[in-house]
Amino acid sequence: MKDNVVLEVSHLKKYFDLGHGRTLHAVDDVSFSIREGETLGLVGESGCGKTTCGRTCLGMYNKTDGQVLYRGKDVHALKGSELFAYKREAQMVFQDPYASLDPRMTVSDIIAEGMDVHHLYQNKAERAEKIYGLLEKVGLNKEHANRFIHEFSGGQRQRIGIARALAMEPKFLVMDEPISALDVSIQAQVINMLIRLQKEMGLTYLFVAHDLSMVKHISDRVAVMYLGQIVEITRSEELYSHPLHPYTQALLSAIPIPDPIIEAERETKRIHLEGEVTSPINPAPGCRFASRCPYATARCKEATPTLKEVGTGHEVACFRVTGE
Repeated sequence: MKDNVVLEVSHLKKYFDLGHGRTLHAVDDVSFSIREGETLGLVGESGCGKTTCGRTCLGMYNKTDGQVLYRGKDVHALKGSELFAYKREAQMVFQDPYASLDPRMTVSDIIAEGMDVHHLYQNKAERAEKIYGLLEKVGLNKEHANRFIHEFSGGQRQRIGIARALAMEPKFLVMDEPISALDVSIQAQVINMLIRLQKEMGLTYLFVAHDLSMVKHISDRVAVMYLGQIVEITRSEELYSHPLHPYTQALLSAIPIPDPIIEAERETKRIHLEGEVTSPINPAPGCRFASRCPYATARCKEATPTLKEVGTGHEVACFRVTGE
């Protein structure tokens, strides 16, 4: 395993057959790596393939092509005890805390569901002790253990979902837009909690989101995804201070600023994308962003740019930026 890389994704593809000769290219030749203890933010508009990418990395979806290596082992080739161990060590926190938690189960049973399957306790007393400890870790208390989900707010439900994932004693977590369904006032609390838990438990995150303002606070590096492909990836501070891909620039220009005077002054600098979004169903050759890009040339519509390093750790898939 090189440079403490926990997850290495190489040329990953995930297509869905829609019938009648139509194929949805949800994830189309994606490559990235995540080091131990790092958070990689995966951002982009809804429908760009972020969630599908995360689920394919966990083995929840079979890949179409490419490779996902977890600590050097091919995720999609794991069997038996190795697969069982991976399912414990790599967990997912789902986007919707209302849909992902069973309303017929108590909080205690929800959190302990995976612990029961993997036999992570010796007796009922240890099971209860672990549940209470996990509730405390996520900012709840043991009195919540015997309640049902309908008694909790959205923020509390998401904390319970996080406790359920942590109960497996994981090392790698895919966070699938874990704050998008929450009130803005609660989002920062959950982000700060995730940062604290990462430090305390030595966790590695793939943080999927479309809200770039929140991603900035939790991510070490950020990958920007557009219609199944990564168009830019670099350190978080570099992306926000020096975005190079036209799509990244447009996304960042749309982040609201909580100051009406500054926001009004910046309105003239906001990049408004025009043109139709290219269909990910049987896409034609060329850059997927070409139909909306103000700098697109004839070449952009004929050839597909690949990620090229333009600075230390800063990769961009754009002919204009790379000078190709």
